[in-house]
Amino acid sequence: MILINNNNDDNKNRKKKILVVDDEPDIIFTIKVILKENGFEVDSFDDVSLALEKFTANTYGVAVLDIKMPKMNGFELCEKLKIIDNKVKVIFLTATTDLKDYNVFKKEVSPSRGNIHFIHKPIENENLLNEVNFMMTMYSNDALA
Repeated sequence: MILINNNNDDNKNRKKKILVVDDEPDIIFTIKVILKENGFEVDSFDDVSLALEKFTANTYGVAVLDIKMPKMNGFELCEKLKIIDNKVKVIFLTATTDLKDYNVFKKEVSPSRGNIHFIHKPIENENLLNEVNFMMTMYSNDALA
């Protein structure tokens, strides 16, 4: 059983904490540097199973997930994370320009999960920061509701 505490202190703590899951260590390193230099706490994993094992409710404001990973893709990981913490916001990373699968995901899954965004690789620092800050703002607004 997972207990969810809606305490405002938890909201403040999770607001600045980011989960990054990507099977490419160079991508993880780059994202961590960008986010840490801008005041965020970052936990990162290159193994989907380990990320899922360590993920806990009320810890992260945003999860940045690569879509194409071994063992489990980012969409599947998102579904599992949302079961544990339905308030975590998700940003997907993709190197693919074929948006067919993403459009299906957005249409079928995203409306029920909400607050899901996509960033194309290679990652531009400003784009990543804008998306993360936007998601954090959304989280702050959710906490007030």
